[in-house]
Amino acid sequence: MIYQRPRREMVERLKHRGIHDKHVLAAMERVPRHLFVQPGMEFQAYDEKALPIGFEQTISHPYTVALMTQVLQPEASGKILEIGTGSGYQAAVLLECGARLFTVERIPPLADRAKKKLEELGYRFMLKTGDGTMGWPAYAPYDGIIITAGAPVSPPTLLHQLKEGGRCVVPIGSEKGQMLTLFIREKESLRKMEIEPLSFVPLIGKHGWQK
Repeated sequence: MIYQRPRREMVERLKHRGIHDKHVLAAMERVPRHLFVQPGMEFQAYDEKALPIGFEQTISHPYTVALMTQVLQPEASGKILEIGTGSGYQAAVLLECGARLFTVERIPPLADRAKKKLEELGYRFMLKTGDGTMGWPAYAPYDGIIITAGAPVSPPTLLHQLKEGGRCVVPIGSEKGQMLTLFIREKESLRKMEIEPLSFVPLIGKHGWQK
């Protein structure tokens, strides 16, 4: 109960910043973001800020999560691939939108923590640990792909796992800042749209930043 008001206030701020998709707003209001942050940071959970979750990773700003979800346009029962499970918060928002979610996390302790939290909240999903830049070809093609880390270029392996008409949302740029970019797969090509500048932790892997 103590977090209901901060969550409603967060949603109102999102509306003022241009988040208009009613399904995204409803999902953001339902998901208990304070359960996905580090112990002791619960009272900052609904502020417009990224918060550390360990292993040099963060839980993204609420606006970033809402914007990426709105751009992705996950339809009910649509098959979505998420690259970078992290805290599990973005996954929860997608699941609240009705997505059939497949999510990949490269850091085993984060994957385990997110899996436990999402299962405790009653969500059903598929999660694996591995190099997210390789995607999850066993379940391709996907209606949507969301990449929650900054890539140096558009990862070709992931775009090949997108179905015709599918949407891929990915931040592309340097390790210091990226442009949120939307790709839409058409019959024999990809349509590209730049959305807005954002800043993410780097996407690590074979088709990302190599570390």
